[in-house]
Order: sequence, then C-alpha cells, then structure tokens
Amino acid sequence: MSATATITMSALPSKSTIKLAPAQSHAEASSSQAQNQPPKSQKQMTKAERREQQERQRAAKAATKAAGPQPSGSNQNSAQVKKGAPPAASTSASVKKGGKGPDGKPTKDAKETTSDDSARGLRIFSHFGLPKPPGPSKGDIHPAIIRLGLQFSEFKIVGANARCIATLTAFKTVIQDYVTPPNNTLSRHLLTHLSPQITHLVSARPMSVTMGNAIRELKLEISGSDIDLPEQDAKNLLCQKIDDYISERITIADQVIQETAGTKIKDGDVILTYARSSVVEQVLVGAWDDGKQFSVVVVDSRPMLEGKKLLSVLSAMGIPCTYLLLPSIGSVITEVSTVLVGAHSLHSNGAVFSRAGTALVAMMAKQHSVPVVVCCETYKFAETIQLDSFTKNELAPAGDIFSSFPLTRSKDTLTLNKQLNLEILNPLYDLTPPSSITAVVTEVGVIPPSSISSIPLALGRTTL
Repeated sequence: MSATATITMSALPSKSTIKLAPAQSHAEASSSQAQNQPPKSQKQMTKAERREQQERQRAAKAATKAAGPQPSGSNQNSAQVKKGAPPAASTSASVKKGGKGPDGKPTKDAKETTSDDSARGLRIFSHFGLPKPPGPSKGDIHPAIIRLGLQFSEFKIVGANARCIATLTAFKTVIQDYVTPPNNTLSRHLLTHLSPQITHLVSARPMSVTMGNAIRELKLEISGSDIDLPEQDAKNLLCQKIDDYISERITIADQVIQETAGTKIKDGDVILTYARSSVVEQVLVGAWDDGKQFSVVVVDSRPMLEGKKLLSVLSAMGIPCTYLLLPSIGSVITEVSTVLVGAHSLHSNGAVFSRAGTALVAMMAKQHSVPVVVCCETYKFAETIQLDSFTKNELAPAGDIFSSFPLTRSKDTLTLNKQLNLEILNPLYDLTPPSSITAVVTEVGVIPPSSISSIPLALGRTTL
C-alpha cells in the first residue's frame, strides 16, 4: 500500500507537468508556424493589414534613406527590415515620419528632423510669392518672354508701370512673330499661343494688378478682331491697340496727374515721399520746372532702397532734399506740409496696396494732421476688396540690391543671411487703410477713398 501511495504521489507532479508542457509547445508551434507561413497576397489581406504593410515599407525606406550608404555587413539587417519589419525599426521610422512617439507627444528626434529640414521657413508666410528664377519653359515660349521673365525674377524691372509697359512691349514682339496655323483663325489661336507666355511670366514673379488689367484688355481686343482681316493687318492693328493703351492709360494719365497734383504744391512746402514712384517723381520734377520753391524729404527702407534713385534724380534737378530711413520719420513728420506717395494698386474699398512701409508713413501723417495724397492711374484699380497685406503679398530679395553708393566693405559682408535659427522675411507690399488717406489723384480728378467704386462710371464703363 505504501508503495502504491508513493507511486501516486510521484505521478501527480508529472501529470501537472504534462499539462503545462503542451501549452508551451503549442505557443512555440504557433509562433514558428506564423513565421514559416508564406506572406499573404494583397487580396487575402484586410484593409488594416494592407495599410500596416504600406506603413512598414515607407518606414523602412525612410530609415534606409536617413542612414545613408551602409556597409556590406548591414545589408542583411536592411533586408530583414524590408521582409519582417521589426517593431523597433518601424517605431523609430514612424517617429521620424510622423514626429510623434507612442504616447502621441512630439519626440526629440522629430524636432531635430524638423529643424534640419532645408525647406523649413516661416510656414505661416509660405504663400507669399518668392523671388525665384523661372523654371524650365513649357510650351513654345518666345525669347522676348524668356528675357523678360529673367528681368522680373532678378528685379531688374520694378514698379507697376514699368512692368506693365515691358510686358505689353514683349507681347507686341510675340504678336508680330506669330503665324496662324492652317485651319485656324488668329482671334482664337493667338489666345492659346499667349497662355504659356503669360504662365512663364507669372512663374518668374506673381502678376501685378496692372499687368492683369492690361492682359485682360488685350485678350478682349484679340477675341474681337475681324476674322476677315488679313493676318498682318490684324497683327498691326493689335500692336496699335497696345500702343494706344500705353499712351492713354499710362503716359497721358501720368501727365494729367502731374498737372493736378502739382497744383497742391505751394512755395515753401515740405513734401515727404516714400520709396520711389514714377508718378510722384514726375509731379515733383514738373512742379520744380514751373518755378515753385519747395523741399523734399525722401524716406526709404531696406532692402530695396528705391529712394536712392529718386534722391539722385531730384538732387540733380537742384531740389533741396533730405534723405532718411523709415524708423526716423517721427523726427521730421511735424515739419512736413504734404505726403505724396504712389500705389501698386487701389482697391474698391479705398485701400492702397503699395510698397511696404507706406502704411506706416500714412498713419504717422494722419496722427500729426498731415494730408496724405496718393497718385495713382485708373488702370491700377482693382474691383476686389483687400483688408490686409497677409492674404496676398510678395517677398523682396534679400540684401540691398539697389545700393549705388560706394561702400567701404563688400555687400556680402553687410547683408544679413539666413542661418540655422534665423529666417529673413521681407514683405514687398503693405495695405494702407482708407481712413489714413486724404485723397487720390487720378487722371479723372481728385477722388476721396470712399468714392473709389465710382471710377468705372467716370471712365464710361460698368467695370474696369
């Protein structure tokens, strides 16, 4: 009996051991079976499994790209990453990609990856037009348009009037060299031919309001041309229309503005102007030629420093001038009689879109009860309403590219460049509210900002 009891007691542990052993071997067998099982095809996978596989593949590629060229001994590890996609590699790659760890918080690696991004920049201003050379030409681009695009991108041609005249002059060359294909009409095919030319110019620098209005007028003239007219006569007529547009809307308009604004200048006045406007320059030169004695304060700012060109022209005429930068305007604004500024565009709500710094000058003048007069042609009017200079703007090039005075050191040593934690931001335009503007001088008369919407009616049109 005792022997039997001993056998029974010794059998119990062995029985329990037998129960645990199959469970352990079953887990190992299932693991080995999962490893030896061939990979499922795309059709056999569920949507979640396919997504997980894609994420693993992307993570493996990102890890391989970040590691750079690896020695031959690491090829096996990279192959295992592609096949098995271990969780550790997947996690590290997903951290680099998504910028978040398992707990959902940004990791240190993600911050370093973001800081090393070459295209970092201030993302809130990423929609601003960047000065860049035009990309590769798409379509049949005329050499005159390619040359003009390079001049735009390098800011060799600046100013709303200068850019519009240069664009229309280049289009005259394009039209004269254009040949209508067989089985087509000039009024229809020429519009198709001009589209890539316009796209190329826009790729070099965003289109100005003046260019947009002029191109819209040109397209109307092309679509309305007589199909029975001989091709050369039709092209000559279009070129004549372009010359008439430049003459009526720009040249003659500037002459009328010069005469109208010149009457606002009296002997002994101190006129303050900001940056450089071709219209304001003509007004000041014309008033001095008429025998009026006055002085001019030229306010300027970096990086364009356009006021230097205006200063050289006025001083060559013998006009007494004072040159200062924008931060110093508060020291002279109390001595100023009138502020004369130009405009890039004038919107239907009366706001003036002009060179960055104009708004500050106008608001300082209003604070000291100095009248602010804007000289602007009617073809610069836009029917849109703009409330700020953030939704649409451009970035000026870095450095004093228009510096013409001798320097003791090279420009490169004086220019502030981008660094690891420094981003240079130079908005090209700002918006002056209509409350800071006293009057707008146009070729149709002196108009208060509140009556800008009546400009099309003054021109005998329903729209601009």
